[in-house]
Amino acid sequence: MDLGLKGAVVLVTGGSKGIGFACARAFAAEGARVAISSRSDEHLARAAQTLGAEGVKLFTVPADLADPQRARAMVESVERGLGPIDVLVNCAGAARRTPPAELTAEHWHAAMDAKYFTYVHAMDAVLRGMSQRGAGVIINVIGMGGKLAGPTHLPGGAANAALMLASVGLANAFARNGIRVNAVNPGLTVTERMQEGLAADARQTGRPVEEILEQRTKAMPLGRIAQPEDIADMVVFLASKRASYVSGAVVSLDGAATPIVV
Repeated sequence: MDLGLKGAVVLVTGGSKGIGFACARAFAAEGARVAISSRSDEHLARAAQTLGAEGVKLFTVPADLADPQRARAMVESVERGLGPIDVLVNCAGAARRTPPAELTAEHWHAAMDAKYFTYVHAMDAVLRGMSQRGAGVIINVIGMGGKLAGPTHLPGGAANAALMLASVGLANAFARNGIRVNAVNPGLTVTERMQEGLAADARQTGRPVEEILEQRTKAMPLGRIAQPEDIADMVVFLASKRASYVSGAVVSLDGAATPIVV
C-alpha cells in the first residue's frame, strides 16, 4: 500500500529514542525526509548513526521545547534545511511518575511543562505555516494515562487529558485550513519510560519491578506489551493520504487493555 509520504517533510520531536525513534524510522522507510529533535546532542548523534547505517539521512535539531522560542527556532531550522514541514509528530516530553505520597504542587507544574507545553509549543510553531500553505498533519503521541487515572501518573495523566482536548479542539479549529490533527494513546510500551513507571510502582507497592512487569504482561489481552513499532505504524498511517478524512480522532493503542468507549 502506497501511503503517499514519499518526499514529505516530517518532524518528529523526541525522535532520538523510544516511540519517537520508531516513528522516525518508519517515516524514513516510506521515503519521507525526516527531522528529529531532542534535548540531548548525544541521543541525536546516536539516532543519526543508527539510521545512517540503514541508509537513512536524518536532519537533527537540538531543542528544549519547554521554551516556545526554541520551538520556533527548531521549526525554522528544519524548514531551512528540508523545506516546509508537512507532518509534525509530537513525542517529546514525559512527566515523571511519582507515588501519591511523594507528590507536591511542583510535580503538577513540572508535568504540564514537560508534557503539555512542549507539545503546545511545537504545534504553535508549525500551525501558522501550515495554515498559509493550506495543508498539514499533526500527530500527538500522548498516552492512556489521560483516560484512566493511575496512582503514580496523576500529574502526567492530567497533562495527557489536556493534550487530548487540545488535539481535538485544534482539529476542529483548523480543519478549514487543510490541517488534520489526531492523537494516539499508547498503553504499556517497551521503552525507557516504561521502566521509569515500573520503578515508581515498585516504590509505591514495595514489590520487585520484575514481579510487576510479569503481572502486567500476563494481564494484557493480546498476550504481550506493545513495541514502539506498533505505535509508529499507526502514526505513519494517520499522517498518510490514506487517512485523509481522519481528524480529531483519539486512538487508543493499548491492545484492548482498557475497554472503555470514551
